[in-house]
Order: sequence, then structure tokens, then C-alpha cells
Amino acid sequence: MKWNKKEISPDLVKEISAKYNCDLLTASILVRRGHIKGDSIRYFLEDDITSLRNPFALDGMEDAVERILAAKEEGEKIMVFGDSDVDGITGTALLAGYLESIDMDVTWRIPTGDEPYGLSLEAVEDFAAKDGTLIITVDCGISRFTEIKKANELSIDVIITDHHEPLDELPDALVIINPKLKNSAYPFRDLSGCGVAFKLVSALRFAQRSELYGQQICLLNTRPVNDAWVIEIAKMRNLQTIDTLTETIVPGLVSISDTRLLAFLEGQQIVCWDAPLHNQTFVKLFGKSVEVGMLDVAPQIGKEIPQAANKSLLRIKELSKIAKYSDKELSELDVFVNLFISYARIKEKKLEDTERENEDLQLAALGTIADIMPLLDENRIIVRRGLESLEKKPRQGLLQLLQKTDLAGKHFDTKDISWKLCPSINAARRMGNSETAAALFFEKDLLKKERLAAELAAMNEKRKELEDETWIMAESMAYDSYNEYEQKLIMVHGEKINKGITGLMAQRACRMFNVPSIAISIHDGMCTGSIRSARGFNIHILFEQCSDLFIDAGGHQAAGGFSMPFENWDKFTEKLKKAAAAIEFAKEPEEESIQIDAELPHNYLSPDILKMIERFEPYGSENNPLVFLTKNIIIKDISIIGKSDVKHVKMTLDAGKYKWPALYWQNAERVINKEFGVNDKADIVFNMTRDYYKGNETPQIIILDLKKCN
Repeated sequence: MKWNKKEISPDLVKEISAKYNCDLLTASILVRRGHIKGDSIRYFLEDDITSLRNPFALDGMEDAVERILAAKEEGEKIMVFGDSDVDGITGTALLAGYLESIDMDVTWRIPTGDEPYGLSLEAVEDFAAKDGTLIITVDCGISRFTEIKKANELSIDVIITDHHEPLDELPDALVIINPKLKNSAYPFRDLSGCGVAFKLVSALRFAQRSELYGQQICLLNTRPVNDAWVIEIAKMRNLQTIDTLTETIVPGLVSISDTRLLAFLEGQQIVCWDAPLHNQTFVKLFGKSVEVGMLDVAPQIGKEIPQAANKSLLRIKELSKIAKYSDKELSELDVFVNLFISYARIKEKKLEDTERENEDLQLAALGTIADIMPLLDENRIIVRRGLESLEKKPRQGLLQLLQKTDLAGKHFDTKDISWKLCPSINAARRMGNSETAAALFFEKDLLKKERLAAELAAMNEKRKELEDETWIMAESMAYDSYNEYEQKLIMVHGEKINKGITGLMAQRACRMFNVPSIAISIHDGMCTGSIRSARGFNIHILFEQCSDLFIDAGGHQAAGGFSMPFENWDKFTEKLKKAAAAIEFAKEPEEESIQIDAELPHNYLSPDILKMIERFEPYGSENNPLVFLTKNIIIKDISIIGKSDVKHVKMTLDAGKYKWPALYWQNAERVINKEFGVNDKADIVFNMTRDYYKGNETPQIIILDLKKCN
């Protein structure tokens, strides 16, 4: 295995360490991982909930909020329709649960049994028959043209909340909220479906408890420059800057009517920091006859943010956390805008139902982990805070499931959630009973919740058996397919593949052959397929080439699904062969390699290093666990472990002041062959973790590779 440690600039490391007040080791890891911009670094060094991005930055958010609040006012019937996977179910539970908590007439629905993915005509027509007037989709809807057209014909408005890749054409919905929309101004596109639902609920909460909702206000500042004065204004709505104006004026040369100020400020509430100062400026510029009504918020903000009291904006800039992470030089107006937003969020936080919002974060964390969203940007806060809440006080439904998966009362991380909790929820869909998983979140009776959690755990065990049995059949087909498609693609298919596990079959084939893989269930004249990508291939290329054959299709660049009439099978396989022949992969390194984040001297191998490692949690997609290199460490003890046969190595490593327990998985043969032994010195590449056993916590090294020193 090749060890790679990227060369980085020592000057850049020192600069980041100084600017962001972090130690040099942390700074070097950030640089080596490519996090050199303030907006990226912020989400590794800060985890306060107020650092989440403004939901109203998502296109269509205010329109969606207005329509939902109108439905509340009129007592309309609403249906929340979600996908049946973990992301969709958690998002449905989050949104429908919130609407129910504010006394709205809301029902929920997800695809069950043999129903296809996404909003169906049957669901639309059933809802219309019950006099429903508003459907909100969760984690689906962006590709449902026919169904949304039918809803419009039946006088049902549709709000789509989704995160899947949109096509060039969009459905004719009333509102579409999706961070992946083309030309979207939202700065982070990789929210989960539940994450988008969480944003909608956050916007609804703001609308109902903040006097600033829907109000346009202008933040005004004046400052001298040479012989003139600069008047700068930010027009804000829902704590979003929607327009700005800057005028440079020499005193006595123009009247205010000859500037753009009057038109920009007309009908607006004007807010400033230190009103007497700015009124004096206007008198200097335009004379005493000009009076501008300004609300001075400095006293109120000073009470809520004491460190800002009685200070100028320039002085506050030096103290501003937001300013610290800005990649541009902030003006006084920028500082004022950020200060005002912080003030508004502090006031809003005092009105929070903290317990309810923590429960919502638990669901958003699950959806983000289950859908393998990048653990970057605000996803880091969602998952970190969600898992903290889940560990301290799990919401009903998740509590019972944690108990069934042996996680209750324990410390757990993203790996535990993705390996134990999420599969139990997903098992319901895979076994054709997705309503069981959804019911776990909506059922009020605790005894029934216990039974539902037990059913999900049992389904997951059956799913494991079904997966293993099906793979025995599919594996030989996968080998044949690998050669048939020029070693660029795998396709396994047949009536014996349950449609609920097509994704698992595609994933297994993908891992085994390292090429894009498709698994298709054929049943009652319908093909239901899943595709998983490998080696950076964008599966939308395949979707586009076969789109005329599909009833529907959707997903991300790395994973997706589709349904197709069996009558299109021959055309499909024809197109697939042509598509496979055209696949080109990026050239891969000949030797397997591992990327090293930092080399640690022996004196760094102390329990204190774990605090830094935890700062980079949560780990997952696009944020792998930190990898360290340490040289010339002494192996003080070795034993071989394994239940049925000897597989793994357990060691004690001597780093001087501290001795570290270490595990080296699947490498017992190297000990047996005497490649290294007790008292040898070795260079090791490793992760660091905490081992939790019977309530005891032990620091531990997980060796990834080892080279004996000469």
C-alpha cells in the first residue's frame, strides 16, 4: 500500500492557525484536506445551531410558507407525501409532525407494498376525494409531471420539497424547494430530503414567532471618506439581504432628491447603529431641512450582546465571529448586517421550543446519514447536534428502536447509525411494509411503538437473510455481466430479485467489481431497478440515454432508481451495451494508496489528541476519519484474536509516556509469517478511536498499514 502525505505550505498553515485561532496541527489537517476558505473552515470549528444557513435563502421558501400559513388560516386539508426510505420517512415525520403541532388538518402518506416511487395518481385522486387542497412532497416530486398536472386539474396546490437532481424541465408545481435547482442562490446544494423539510419547518417557525417575518427593513450606515461621505444601505427581508445601495456624496453639492436614496428608502423602516451620529451626517450633507426617521437598535442589541454595547461598528468587527470566517474584507455595513442577524436569532432562540427542535434535528441527522450526504458545511451541524440530542434524550419511536438495536444508553457515531439504526428503518420498505417504519414515528401509544420497533428489528433480520440468499444467485450473473459489458458495467436481473433489495444487490456488485452496477427486479410486467456508481461515473448519463424507456427515474450522481415496462427490455439492454462501451473512467493509481492527514511525533500520542479528532467529527461521506502516520513506534505486545479462525492482531504500542492498545484487522497472517514481532520498531498508519465497553471508555489505535523499520 502506498502512503501519500500531501505537501502543503507552512506559511498557509500558520496563517490559518492565527486567523481562526486553532492549533497548528488542526490547521495543517484543514489545509491538507482542502479547507482553506473561511466558509468551509467555519463548519469544522463552530457547531452552534445559529450557524445554520438561513432557510429563506432557498428559492421559493417564503412562497411555501405563505401558502401553508394560508391553509392554516382557512382550515384546509394538507397531505404530506414522502418517499419510503429513511430520508423520506424522517422528513415526512418531521414536517407532518410540525404541522400537526400547530393544529393543522394534516395527513401523511408514503408508497407502500408494490406502489411505485414518488407521488402517485392514486394518492392525488384519493386526496381530492377527501376535499384536500394542498400536497407537500418530501424527498420526492421533482420528476412527477403527470401527477402534479393531475393535482392542478383537481384544484390541489403542490409544494415540492426535494433534493434529487432536477431535469431541465420542471413540474408545474405551485412552489419547488430544492437546493439543486439550476441558478439556485442557496450556498450549499447537498442537503438531504429530510434536511430540506427541516429548513421548511425552520422557516415556518420563524414566520410564526418573529415580528421580522415578511417585513422589509433597511439597515443604514454612514462613514467619511476623504472630503465626502458614503451612505450604505442593506435592504433585508427575513434576515436575508435582498438589495444594497451605496452613495458617495460631497456635502452641499446635491440635494437628497437628486440621489437614489429617496426611491430606495421609500416606505421602508430604517434601522441604524448610533442614530445621533447618522442624523448629524445627513444634516452635513443635505442641510437641516432633511429629516430621516431612524430606529437606533444599538441599545437593544447591546443588552442581548453585551460585548457589542457602547462600541463602534469598527470595534465590533474585531470581535465578530462571522467576520472572522469571512473571506472578504467586511465593511461597517457588513458588520451591522451580521450583528443584526445575530441579535434577531438570539431573540428568536428565547422563544424556541428547544425540546421539539432537538427532536427535529434527530430526524434530520438520520436522513442525512442514511442518504450518504456529504458531512460538510451545515450538514455537519445538523448531524453533530442531532446525534448529541439523540444520545441524551431520544424522541419516542427512535428510543424504542435504539433499544431494539442495542444502542440505547450508549455512545454512538455515524457508523453505528448507518449500520444499525438506519437499516432497521429501511428494512420495512425492502420487505414491502414501509408503513410500519412510518407508523413508528406517528403512533402515540407507547406499547404500540414498542411492538412496531420489534417488528422493524425482525424485518431487518429477514432482510439480511433475503439479501444473502439472493446474492448467491446474483453473483454468478454478475461475473457473466462483467464480461458482457466490457468490464465497465454490471447488470443483474430477474424475478427472484425482490424489488426491495435491488439497491443492496447493486451495491454488492459495485463493491466487488468496482464498476457501475444495476440490479433489476422483474415482476408483473414491470422492471424496478437500482443503480450504484463507481469510480466517479455520473449515473445521470445512463438515465438520459434511457429516459424514453422509463416510467420514472431519479436519484443522485452516485445512486438512483427507475421503473420501466418489461416490454422495453430489449431496447433497454441494447442502449445499455452502447452506453457501457462509451463509459470512460478516470485513470486510477496502479497501487492502492492511503492519504495521510498528519505525521504525529510520539509526544503527540497522548489522550489529548482525541479532543482534536472529535473536532473533525462527524465522519462520513467526503469527511473520512483522520489518518495519521507515526514512525519508529515500539511493539510491546502482540496477540492474535478471532472467534472461528485467527484473523486479527491485538497489540500494545509504546509511544514513550503512553502505551496504546491497537488493533490490526485481517492481518494475523503477517504475525504468523513473522513479518513483525514483539520489541520491533514500526512505522504505522492509523485511525484513533474510543472503545466503549460496559460503560468504560478506552482510547484505541486502529492500524491501517504497518511497515517494520530496518
